[in-house]
Amino acid sequence: MMINLFDFQTDAKNYLLDKSTDPNSKRKIIMKSPTGSGKTIILLSYIYDYLLWKSPNKIFIWLTPGKGDLEEQSREKMGKIIPNAKTGNIHDALLQGFQGGYTYFINWEMITNKTNNALKDSEKKNLFERIAEAHREQLSFITIIDEEHLNNTSKADDILNALNADREIRVSATTVKNPMAEFYEIPEEEVINSGLITKALFINPDVDATEMDDLESETIYLLQKADAKRKEIKAEYTKIGEKINPLVIIQFPDMSESLVEYVEDFLSNMGYTYKNKMLAKWLSEEKINIENVTDDDAESNFLIMKQAISTGWDCPRAKILVKLRENMTETFETQTIGRIRRMPRAKHYDNDVLDFCFLYTFDEKYKESVIQGGNAYEVKRVFLKGKCKDFEMVKEYRNKDYQYVDEVLVRNKAYDFFKDKYKLNNIKKDNEKLLESYGFIMGTKVISTFRTGKFIKLKDLVDDKIGEHREIAYEVSTHDHGIDCLHAVDMIKKVTGVPSNKMRAILQHLFHKNIPSSKKLLSLSNREWYAFMINNAYKLRDDFVELAALPDERQMQVLEKRTEKWKLPSEDFYRYLPYETNVVEYKNNAYKEYNTSMTTSQFRSTSEQLLENYLEERNDVDWFYKNGDIGQQYLSIIYGTNLDKEYLFYPDYIVKKRNGEVWILETKGGERKGVSKNIDKQIENKFYAFKDYAKRYKINWGFVRDKDTRLYINNTVYNEYMSDVEWKRIEDVF
Repeated sequence: MMINLFDFQTDAKNYLLDKSTDPNSKRKIIMKSPTGSGKTIILLSYIYDYLLWKSPNKIFIWLTPGKGDLEEQSREKMGKIIPNAKTGNIHDALLQGFQGGYTYFINWEMITNKTNNALKDSEKKNLFERIAEAHREQLSFITIIDEEHLNNTSKADDILNALNADREIRVSATTVKNPMAEFYEIPEEEVINSGLITKALFINPDVDATEMDDLESETIYLLQKADAKRKEIKAEYTKIGEKINPLVIIQFPDMSESLVEYVEDFLSNMGYTYKNKMLAKWLSEEKINIENVTDDDAESNFLIMKQAISTGWDCPRAKILVKLRENMTETFETQTIGRIRRMPRAKHYDNDVLDFCFLYTFDEKYKESVIQGGNAYEVKRVFLKGKCKDFEMVKEYRNKDYQYVDEVLVRNKAYDFFKDKYKLNNIKKDNEKLLESYGFIMGTKVISTFRTGKFIKLKDLVDDKIGEHREIAYEVSTHDHGIDCLHAVDMIKKVTGVPSNKMRAILQHLFHKNIPSSKKLLSLSNREWYAFMINNAYKLRDDFVELAALPDERQMQVLEKRTEKWKLPSEDFYRYLPYETNVVEYKNNAYKEYNTSMTTSQFRSTSEQLLENYLEERNDVDWFYKNGDIGQQYLSIIYGTNLDKEYLFYPDYIVKKRNGEVWILETKGGERKGVSKNIDKQIENKFYAFKDYAKRYKINWGFVRDKDTRLYINNTVYNEYMSDVEWKRIEDVF
């Protein structure tokens, strides 16, 4: 039987066949496959050819990500394309054992997630027994890992080790090269030329800054533009007799209930409602009108979603994405752009309206996700050495019942901070000019920038020379920009710990003329205050970060600490680079098999790397332990900010010397060419909290930083500049 493939798909399939049957090739094979390139068809064709011509007794294990269904979708696809294919799922494998010539579609979550009860512990144990049984019967495995970057977990590692597959094929649109694996990249240009995906992505077509003045908000403007484009695409499909109803996906940030309601109301006024089925919703907690949403002629014109819909979701009629920016720190997933790149009929029409896909957004986070790409690490489980098992320390944690923050203190400190930093006085108009000179934006217009242009390949999005950046300014509306203002307040709330309503009151005390206060820096009208908050959200947040980070030794006395006994975790998981060469084990580490593949520059800062090597070389060190960054199983110490808000921090290293001395060491960015590399704004407050903790529990301690490849330690008085006498060579103190 023949499966019709494009040339680039045949090339990819043949590469997999060649490498998986060549005894001299590497065991792992990585395939980078752009979204929309038909990776499922390529893999199915590869399996069919392998079983037909190479080895009819091989067992294929196809591992899929997500919370379910994708494994069944892939299995159904195999049944349609290869009617006589032998397929099974996890339950078939448990009941009958693994059989040669079969492809088993298994969802990672079912076998790795603690909260997923799809498999009982006895069944999980039985899975390992079935794998061992297959090995005894001289059967062997090839594993296919779909969306490989999503499964770097220790549990996944256990299963892969048990399978001990002859070949491990990892496929993703965002994977990266790995020197210890064969690597094949499907060229994006060839996928475009085949007609499977759009010729280009057009960002913000027809967006005109001069049109914004008369509109309520960015959100409504973008929705109107998207709807006009949708109608234009629909008309072009109708002209050529295609029964395709183009879909607009509206992507919201996670924390956006009020914005969702706002958009629903606006779409309803335009005639798109859930009742008439022209509007669909796909949220984890609520799904409406999604039964046939992927059909080419489905009724829905708009689909509301939050962060990326489950992996593998395929809706070729989706042509337009509206990405709303509510919370300025949301990440933008490249995978979401992939949702609108597929061509419904797998062909181009030589019509730009039909052959392009369209993104409407004033958010530019998509560039960051394109740069980040995939992950190249895996995770290894390590076990604690016997001599470390009885070691105990005192761990501090927050009193959840005591979360009080004094808003009067926050307001007064903020007033003094702004006055001092920006040289403000009691004349409000003078203060406006002074703040403007520091880059603050005044007035009643919301100022923003957006990008527009045509982008052929995803990596083009990173190139700022492609397309152009334009500025928009439109009059603020206290009614329509309430959500934007709320999120500016929320950005500051996260820094101070003051609840939103009280944080808003503080900011009005400082900057709003209608709120009587002796602590007033500006006297802004209501509309001016809204615009001030929206335009200067980042600057205000950064100022409050700086204020909260000012050192305050007094705060250690007011914090409500809780304590408990703490021991080193009996087992832990560390990320490691599987392709590191010349790997050496750290004999002095608290864990067996902790090695240099876990301490590369991908996972450790320079000061951490230097310190671990230093501790390994010291003969008087009994063991050292690398603490985790967050989580109940790790050692935590309470520190307070200048605004009396309490937080936890996790010191980097615990060291036990052979003479019984215990040290806690915290590493920070050092100094290069006289410039500090430290990026932790709260470093001084942590320093004094650390000092207080060490004094109370009679433990040796120090902050460790690097300078010119040497380590320096300080446990007396903090100074950012390492030329200060408080920073001493580590060998003189430790």
